[in-house]
Amino acid sequence: MSKTFIIEAVMLAVHGQLMLPGQPVTYIIPYTSIQELYELQAGSEPIMLEEEDDGFVKQMIGELIAFFEESFNKKKIEKALVAPWRKSPPLPINEHVTLMIVLAIDTEVYGEQFDPIETELILTSMKEQAPILTDQFDLIERLIQAEIPVQAFDVEDFEFAVEGDNQV
Repeated sequence: MSKTFIIEAVMLAVHGQLMLPGQPVTYIIPYTSIQELYELQAGSEPIMLEEEDDGFVKQMIGELIAFFEESFNKKKIEKALVAPWRKSPPLPINEHVTLMIVLAIDTEVYGEQFDPIETELILTSMKEQAPILTDQFDLIERLIQAEIPVQAFDVEDFEFAVEGDNQV
């Protein structure tokens, strides 16, 4: 059975280990985080501290965008965009990684403490009963402080999250 995580699309470009899990994984990605990839690719702001790493991550972002724009994948994604909270059919990346895109709606429930994409991650996590996977330790701290009833893992604990029986 596949483990499910809620993530931002950029995480797949920044953290290559997410594409090589030891067992099947499904990543549910809010559509707005795919739109954010275009902004990150076009922006002049560095994504990574090291120039070499930044170039590589921007190349990976380009590859992700190309994957999402492939005709077959684009049609699947468009199926999710017809109604709020609808998910796309599975988009397999490799034998262990499958993506699903969701048209998450930021209802501004957590608007003061979380940005719109973070709010979509939270609401998607609640709806899907799946943990958030993030590289933003401050997000995890804010989730705990706000007592939001979701489970979240730091990307450094990815293998633990995949292997463990971590029920929300």
